Amino acid sequence: MVQIDPSLVQWSAVEAERDGRPLLVLLHGVGSHEGDLIALAPYLPQQFVVASLRAPLPHGDGFSWYPLSTPGAPDPGAVDDAAEAVLAWLDSLATAHPSVSLLGFSQGGSLSLQLIRHAPERFAFAAVLAGFVVPAAGDDATLERAAARDDAVAAVRPSVFYGRGDVDQIIPADAVERTSAWLEAHADAEQTVYPGLAHGISQEELDDLNAFIGRVTAVPAVDADAPVSVAGADSTD
Repeated sequence: MVQIDPSLVQWSAVEAERDGRPLLVLLHGVGSHEGDLIALAPYLPQQFVVASLRAPLPHGDGFSWYPLSTPGAPDPGAVDDAAEAVLAWLDSLATAHPSVSLLGFSQGGSLSLQLIRHAPERFAFAAVLAGFVVPAAGDDATLERAAARDDAVAAVRPSVFYGRGDVDQIIPADAVERTSAWLEAHADAEQTVYPGLAHGISQEELDDLNAFIGRVTAVPAVDADAPVSVAGADSTD
């Protein structure tokens, strides 16, 4: 069983300043770590308290949420294990935060959508940057459970921001097409493709994300006017 180590979580605020604020959970890409996406915190709405988690599995110089397999089509059971670990960590926070939202990059983006499948009513929104939805796989009973989860998501139609670059060589085209179609069928999604963007996050994308957050929450958008760089994101998910 995989677990989130709470001692490794990087926060945007000290403990005394967290309670009562909406929580935004950051989920990094494969081969990266909790110190990567936390760099985005100053350029996101400051009403959020941001928590950047470390994935539980070692991978090269960093970590992964689940083992790599077929690009864009990992073992859904392993992704479920990671989702359950994040949900258990969230449960440990009790009622400290009035809402919880997700921001995942690459493999972390796939985990964000899997978390929505597990608990579609729990999250105010999910931002999926250069990520994908995990395809269902397994025996008939497993596929039936997956279909029931997706039906539950469609009933809620959670707010999702899906951003990707048109020259991303990491996420396979079939995974991108699958994700776009899944979001249209199951979520209230804003999907944007960024010309010339490879497997990373651009300033334009961050600006659009902030505007999206302002539209789907009571949190005002901010002007993110600093360069954006995401490290450790060059492995195939």
